[in-house]
Amino acid sequence: MSDQLDCLVIGGGPAGLTAAIYLARFHLSVTVMDAGHGRALQIPCTHNHAGFPEGISGRELLSRMRSQAIRYGTWIVDRRVEALTHDGSGFGAHGRDVDIKARSVLLATGVTNRRPPIADALHAEALMLGRLRYCPVCDGYEVTGQNVAVIGSDAGAANECEFLRSYTARVSLVLDGTEGLAAPLNERLAGLGVRIIGGPAQDFRLEEDGLSLSSAAGRLRFDTVYPALGSVVHSDLATALGAAVTDDGCIQVDRHQRTSIAGLYAAGDVVIGLDQISHAMGQAGVAATAIRNDLAASRPQLR
Repeated sequence: MSDQLDCLVIGGGPAGLTAAIYLARFHLSVTVMDAGHGRALQIPCTHNHAGFPEGISGRELLSRMRSQAIRYGTWIVDRRVEALTHDGSGFGAHGRDVDIKARSVLLATGVTNRRPPIADALHAEALMLGRLRYCPVCDGYEVTGQNVAVIGSDAGAANECEFLRSYTARVSLVLDGTEGLAAPLNERLAGLGVRIIGGPAQDFRLEEDGLSLSSAAGRLRFDTVYPALGSVVHSDLATALGAAVTDDGCIQVDRHQRTSIAGLYAAGDVVIGLDQISHAMGQAGVAATAIRNDLAASRPQLR
C-alpha cells in the first residue's frame, strides 16, 4: 500500500465490498476496514438476491465478494476504525494497530437491529431456523400463511404488522412493554384483523414447531417472530467530523452518495433508504464512481 490510499472503505458488508470491487477495478488503491459484525453475516439464506435461485447465505455471499475484491488488488483488514480525522490533505483512520491515511473515505458502517431480551446462543439458533426474523421485505414470502408475531409498540411495528398481513391472516402484535398501543394504531390494526397482545415479550424458548414467549396473555407459540424495535445507526465516525445526519442518525448524502464533507461518502444501511442488499450495492456503485471522478478532477487518472 502507498503512504496515502486513494480510498479507505470502512465496513465490509455488501455496500463496502461492492464499492471496493469498483474502486480496485478503477485502478485506485483501496483498503477495506471490517469490524466483522455486519448484519449480512447473520442472514441464514436470502432468496431476494438476484442470480441465486436456490438462495445464498449472507456469510457465503460476503466470502465471495471478499475474494472478488482481493482478486483486483483490494486490501482487507479485519479491524475496527475507532476514530476518523480530516485535514486539508485527506483523512486519517485510527484504531487498535490501525493508522491509515487516505484521500477519500467511504462509510459503509450499517446499522444494528435492536434485539428483544434473548440470549445470544438462542438468538443465533432461532435466526438460523427461521423462527426469528428481522426483515419482512427480505423474507415475508417465507412466512406465507404462518402464525406470525411482531414485537413492538410504535408506528413502525404497526406498519410491519400491516405489511405482513399481505402474506398471512395470522398476525399478532406483542407489545414490548407494559404500556398500551396508541389508540389510532390500535384501531388501525384491529381493522386489519391483527391481534394485539399485552407485553412485555420475554422468556423466549425454541419449541419443536416454533418460538414461544411469555406475555400478558401467558405463554404463546408462533411459527416466526419479527422484532420491530428499531435499530442503532453506526454514523458516529461521520458525526464526529461534523457531517450532516437525519433525525434518526442516518448520514445525509447527495445523489452521488457524497456527504456534507468533501471527500467523505456513505452507502448502504447507514444512509436512509431501503435496507436491502441490492439497494446497498447500487448505492456503492454510485459512490465508487463518484469517488473515482472526484479524485480524477484534482489529479487526473492517467496510465
